[in-house]
Amino acid sequence: MGMHGIVLFGHGARDPRWAEPFARLAAKLQALRGEAGPVSLAFLELMTPDLPGAIAAQVAGGCDEVTVVPVFFGQGGHVRRDLPNVVEQCRAANPGVVIRCATAVGEDEGVLDAVVGYCLRQVQR
Repeated sequence: MGMHGIVLFGHGARDPRWAEPFARLAAKLQALRGEAGPVSLAFLELMTPDLPGAIAAQVAGGCDEVTVVPVFFGQGGHVRRDLPNVVEQCRAANPGVVIRCATAVGEDEGVLDAVVGYCLRQVQR
């Protein structure tokens, strides 16, 4: 039986420090998942790996399912236009692998509630 991987998909930036919170998020998620499957990062542009590379690495590591989680606050053009095209390319390159794509994390009420809590803590200092 294969594994189910998770790829956290972000925009990317020229400054490598931009990716630090994403790396911390991936590490926290991996710690909670343990041996259930790998968690990795992928970027649309300016950073590596790209999504096809990240998915290929997970498939090579034994994943037969991969869920892509766009770590974007909203579903703008990159998530609505660019990401579906790249996901389709990944599906074509990995027949037999189930590749799913979640909505942007900022669309989730739980994420919004966490941001509200963060904002309220800032004014309570």
